[in-house]
Amino acid sequence: MGTVTATTEATIAAAPADVLAALADYETVRPAILPAEYTDYAVLEGGMDTGTVVTWRLHATKKRVRQVVADITLTGDSVIEKDRNSSMVTTFRVSPAGGASAVTATTTWKGAGGIGGFFEKTFAPKGLARIHEELLGNLAAHMATAR
Repeated sequence: MGTVTATTEATIAAAPADVLAALADYETVRPAILPAEYTDYAVLEGGMDTGTVVTWRLHATKKRVRQVVADITLTGDSVIEKDRNSSMVTTFRVSPAGGASAVTATTTWKGAGGIGGFFEKTFAPKGLARIHEELLGNLAAHMATAR
C-alpha cells in the first residue's frame, strides 16, 4: 500500500491573499465553484477558515463515490482539507506569480495494495487532477467577476 498523489496547478489573476480567502470561504465561494463531481455539500461547523468542518460526496467515477467529512486548516499560504473518513488530505497552496497567484492543489492518500493498487495509482490521480482543474478554473472565473 503506497501513497497516491494527484497534483494540479493553475494561475489565477488575483492577489494571493484574495485567492486564499476565497478558497477558505466554505460558506459562499466554495459551493459556487465546486464541479458536478461534488454532491451533497454542507457546512457542518464554521464556514470560514480554520475550524470549519464540511461534508460532501466525491464522485471520482460513476461507481466510486467517497463520503468526505473534512476538517479545514488555514496556514499562511494554504488551505488544508483532512478527511475524517480516510487518509485523504488535499492542500490548496497559493503563492505570488508576478501580479497573479499560482495555485497548486495536491491530494494524497494511502492507496490499495496489489493489482487494485496498481490501477488506483495509475488512473486515480488523472481523474482527480481533472476534477481539481475544473474547480480551479471555476475559482479563476469567480475571482475575475469578484473584482
